[in-house]
Amino acid sequence: MRVFKTKWFQKWAAREGLKDKDLLVAVVEIGQGLIDADLGGHVFKKRIGTRGRGKSGSVRTLLAFQLDDKAFFIYGFSKNERSNVSQKELKALKLLASELLAYTGVALITAMKAGELIEVSSDG
Repeated sequence: MRVFKTKWFQKWAAREGLKDKDLLVAVVEIGQGLIDADLGGHVFKKRIGTRGRGKSGSVRTLLAFQLDDKAFFIYGFSKNERSNVSQKELKALKLLASELLAYTGVALITAMKAGELIEVSSDG
C-alpha cells in the first residue's frame, strides 16, 4: 500500500510534530479496522497521538483511504482547535478523496514532481 500526504498536510504535520512513522502506524491501524470515524466517500477520521500527549489529547487526521491500494493524508486539526469539519468542508474532502484515489501511477508521479503530494516514508 502506498501512503501520501498533501503539501498542505505536510506543513501542518511538521508544525504538530507528526512524523512519517506516526502516519504509517495510523494507516496500519485503519487497515485493521481501528478507525475513529468513517465519514463516507472513502474519507476516514483517525486520531494520532503526538509526543507527550495521548490519543485523547492528540491531533485528528482525515484520510482518503482505499484498503490495499492507496492512502492520502488530506487534512488535520488539533482537538483544541475545533471539534470537527463542517458539512461543506466534508463535501469538498470527499470530492478530493475521489480524485486522489483515482490517480494512476503517472498522475501520482506528476503530482509528486509538482510538489503537491509527498510519499510517506518509513525513513521519515
